[in-house]
Amino acid sequence: MRESPTLQLADDPARRRYIAFINWAHAMDHLVMLIYPTVVIGLGAVYATSYAELIALSTASFAAFGIFSLPAGWLADHWSRRNMMAAFWFGCGASLLAAGLAPNLVMLAVALFALGVFAAIYHPVGMAMLIEASQARGRTLAFNGVCGNVGAALAAGIAATLTWALGWRWAFIVPAAVCIASGILYLRMVEDDRHQAATRQSIPAVPLSTVSAATLFGLFMIVALAAGLTFNIITVAVPKIVDERLGNDVTLLAVGGLATAVFLCGAGAQLAVGRLVERIPAHLLLPAVVALQVIGVVWAANSSGSMLLVALAVAMAAIYGQVTVCDIVIARYTADAWRGRVYAVRYFLTFVTAGAAVAAIAFFYARGGFDLVLAATAAVAASFFLATVAIAVLVSGAEARHGRAAQPAE
Repeated sequence: MRESPTLQLADDPARRRYIAFINWAHAMDHLVMLIYPTVVIGLGAVYATSYAELIALSTASFAAFGIFSLPAGWLADHWSRRNMMAAFWFGCGASLLAAGLAPNLVMLAVALFALGVFAAIYHPVGMAMLIEASQARGRTLAFNGVCGNVGAALAAGIAATLTWALGWRWAFIVPAAVCIASGILYLRMVEDDRHQAATRQSIPAVPLSTVSAATLFGLFMIVALAAGLTFNIITVAVPKIVDERLGNDVTLLAVGGLATAVFLCGAGAQLAVGRLVERIPAHLLLPAVVALQVIGVVWAANSSGSMLLVALAVAMAAIYGQVTVCDIVIARYTADAWRGRVYAVRYFLTFVTAGAAVAAIAFFYARGGFDLVLAATAAVAASFFLATVAIAVLVSGAEARHGRAAQPAE
């Protein structure tokens, strides 16, 4: 892979700053998107409007978070990844400030939509930048995933604290100031990369035939959809599953604490998988991790009490772990010049499944409770597993051919 002058050595301070900004952006990306779901709890009294109507104001924001990842990835590949990330910082900051100063609900909805547009930049652009800077090191990608999880986990607490101490508007204004300050530092400390757009490699580390590349892309579309559905169904349903199946004497506070503990298992798993992927080929590790996911979901469907927590922890660990492995497989078999666009498609498909996941929970729960919800989720996870097996077979063949082709030059 052809690198920029600032990314020449693994221990180069410029590289470390570059990666630190990407990790910080991942944490802030998830944090800013989850401010409103907490703030909205107190807005009913302010605007004398129901929760259902108020939460609906964020629908366009979350839709934009998925949809606008597509043009963001394209622009980054053709223009500048560094400058697109600057647009992320300043765009999110301006949108948050507009939300905090919104004079009415219409302007608040417009500001939230703009926030979704700019927040959509991170995943396709940030992941392409991280792959370029880290050379797809598993532990670096895993830590980046943990940063995103931490941002999501802290969002509710930070928003609630600011609302309680200063009022709901400051729950937007303070993060706005943080984003704008981060953007200023980012532009000062990270060099422009527009000169690189035309020089990025158009050949992946392991070249594939046209048919193999198209097949792999199709399989990854299946993986993105199945992974998104599984991820969103489980993460949305976990608190209620724990509430229903752990026991009648468990308080709401305990349910929240136990659900958080289950989510933290996912963060720990990402770090562990980041180490494993440096020892085991990613395309072989991926089906193993997804198989563990299927086992965890099926186990949870047939468990209650303390064993339910163990089963959910296994499922959550595998759900989060596969994200890191998938990103590394994409990095290895996608040329740098196309990487932003490929990640854009992956994250677009993953994020747009959120609405379908919530609808699926409601549909299956009404007809068979969480037994049916988890059974349906297990079926989706099984299709995910079969797609990863197909990827492993296809990639193993490509690796073997690539190894034979490289043999004379070694």
